[in-house]
Amino acid sequence: MEENCNTTPRPKTVKEFFKSWYFWKPFLGIVIGGSGGLIYYYLVGCESGTCPITSSVLGTVITGSVLGFLVTSSPCATCK
Repeated sequence: MEENCNTTPRPKTVKEFFKSWYFWKPFLGIVIGGSGGLIYYYLVGCESGTCPITSSVLGTVITGSVLGFLVTSSPCATCK
């Protein structure tokens, strides 16, 4: 059985790591997710304060950041 999975080797130095996609992909996911959480808070947010996630800015930003990280570092996209 022939595997058709081309992967790039991991960076070896810190400088290579910060220039590589291994760093930037999750980082951008966290930033975009946090920004999305902030926008969601200001557009939808919970005014009564009874909603556990959307009642505070910090809660929505953290939730958005975690979701952004999980989406960008999904193990479903890697080779088996």
